[in-house]
Amino acid sequence: MAQRFVLINDRVRHNAKEAVRRAPPGFTVSISEPKRSVDQNAKFHAIVSDIARSPMKWAGKTRTPEEWKILLISGHSVATQSAGEVIPGIEGEFVAIRESSASMGVRRAASLIEYCLAFAATHGIELIETSRNGFMEERSSAA
Repeated sequence: MAQRFVLINDRVRHNAKEAVRRAPPGFTVSISEPKRSVDQNAKFHAIVSDIARSPMKWAGKTRTPEEWKILLISGHSVATQSAGEVIPGIEGEFVAIRESSASMGVRRAASLIEYCLAFAATHGIELIETSRNGFMEERSSAA
């Protein structure tokens, strides 16, 4: 039976330590940063949608939200010096191996959002959907 503890106070920390102490041999323990929030995910996708709806072109043509998502995550990875790699694919095509936004922690997702906001601002892209959804009110939290 899997147990998960969100370390919010000393009581929960104590319960986690007790669960580790009682765990049978072979069980595993991992400690990780919280994953990105639902609001961070919604904000990121609103920004991506706004960029896709803009007249902005990349490599000579307009791009879909999914294509912008790939471009922005890739650019963010390079900008933060955690780039992926481009490798030959199964059929001889080239494939970019990059991090997944779904596996990002809260801090990494906040960094990605700030990168996307800066990209939009630099290119004069109006973030209509992002604003409409209330994501532009508190820029300092980026989350």
